[in-house]
Amino acid sequence: MIIAIDGPAGTGKSTIAKMLAENLRGGDGSPFTYVNSGNLYRVITLGCLRQGIDPRDPEGVLGYAKKAPVMYKNGRLYLGDEMVEPLLHGDDIDRVVSPLSAIVPVRHVVNDHVRNIARGLNAVVEGRDMTTVVFPGAEYRFYLDASIRERAKRRFQQGFSRLSLEKIETSIAERDTLDSHKEEGSLMVAPGVIYLDTSDLTLTEVYDKLIEVIQDNTLEG
Repeated sequence: MIIAIDGPAGTGKSTIAKMLAENLRGGDGSPFTYVNSGNLYRVITLGCLRQGIDPRDPEGVLGYAKKAPVMYKNGRLYLGDEMVEPLLHGDDIDRVVSPLSAIVPVRHVVNDHVRNIARGLNAVVEGRDMTTVVFPGAEYRFYLDASIRERAKRRFQQGFSRLSLEKIETSIAERDTLDSHKEEGSLMVAPGVIYLDTSDLTLTEVYDKLIEVIQDNTLEG
């Protein structure tokens, strides 16, 4: 079973996806694997910056992405032997991950990687185009959204950024524009996808709404 979750940054989709993966079990009792496609773009961005590759250079980024030693170990994302998840949400990554992720051949590399990870597994996958491009046939597809102001507040409270709340809000608005106008894999709500605005909801309330849909449909099936 595949549960796919799309939506912009700051909507709680990563936390919700993790919660679902931790608590759900397949029909045979097997666990769910959590896959964050956004972090795959971020780890490629990190590798490019370390290698002195311009994240906006299509050929340089693609060459690196094809050989990057990226892997999941025990549910954690590694670059080579280094667990890099704590390094993926700094301002230096935020500034360039969107244009890097807009490079179409790089998207193909990452999407293939996500499909390979999830193949044959029960998985909760989340990102920007999981419900539209990567897993359009997923059993469950959700799009989580929230106001730009609320998403900026959540980002500010996380403490990853050194920017002011106002600058974070501006950055998020600019990134939304980029993500919504990509040549391939644009951020959008596809037909048949369940849309949920999380602006005024707690994480627990969001989780409860999604799990209700999943459990109701499973029981009906």
